[in-house]
Amino acid sequence: MTVQNDAESRLRRIASAQNPLVKELRRAFRQGEATSQGAIAIEGVRIIEEAVRSGVRFQAIFFSQSGRAHAARLLPQIAAHAEALLLDDAVFSGAVSTETPQGVAALVMLRPASLETLIEPEGEPLIVGVSGIQDPGNLGTIIRSAEAFYASGVLLGEKTVSHFNPKVVRASAGSIFREPLVKVQMLEAIAAVKRRGLRVIATSSHKGKPLDEADFRGPVALLIGNEGAGLPADILSVADERVSIAHSEKVESLNAGIAASIVLYEAARQRSKIG
Repeated sequence: MTVQNDAESRLRRIASAQNPLVKELRRAFRQGEATSQGAIAIEGVRIIEEAVRSGVRFQAIFFSQSGRAHAARLLPQIAAHAEALLLDDAVFSGAVSTETPQGVAALVMLRPASLETLIEPEGEPLIVGVSGIQDPGNLGTIIRSAEAFYASGVLLGEKTVSHFNPKVVRASAGSIFREPLVKVQMLEAIAAVKRRGLRVIATSSHKGKPLDEADFRGPVALLIGNEGAGLPADILSVADERVSIAHSEKVESLNAGIAASIVLYEAARQRSKIG
């Protein structure tokens, strides 16, 4: 049997938008939250290939009639226990989040993580904590940069957009499948990391030690705040240190994703992770 025929044999044709898995997919995309089974919705060939490469578990994969050619390429890489559904184009389009879908989507399970697993390993962890990040693109960028610059994980504080949001998933470019993510009450999390011996360094748009004078070596928790308002006063008050990025006075503040990336790069440089 050819690869294409083998893939075709796995596909189960679904004509109704009321199919339970289709409804789960639609709800996950629209609400930007995990399903009742703990799966998140993803869409597009590239992000699905990243999920496969990352070894996450697929609950189901969906192809539109127009996108069924992707099945021969993708299905051989996905475990046989995952449901493989072929949807009418209209049913597929009604379930996904993009206006011009590529014809493939999936429900996948992220790996569980906890604050304890991030702060207990031997060594000198670098943990990122975000509070009040509302823009999905910013959060996805921070998750991507956290992986790129060797952060141990990301703590997701109050008033932060859900990391299950499809736009966060896309902006992370696959890092969401590999970088440990933990939802926390930030003040409680800060107390816990301090007990573990981590220094807490907060970013500030104007007041703080210049970035090139800050010391990011050793166990560190780096805090990133809201795009406009920055970190709340109660969180700033318990930080051990504040740092700021020098920039033109013509610019009021930096995008949160860009600021986090710059600070993470400097941290990785000091920690001898990059050249």
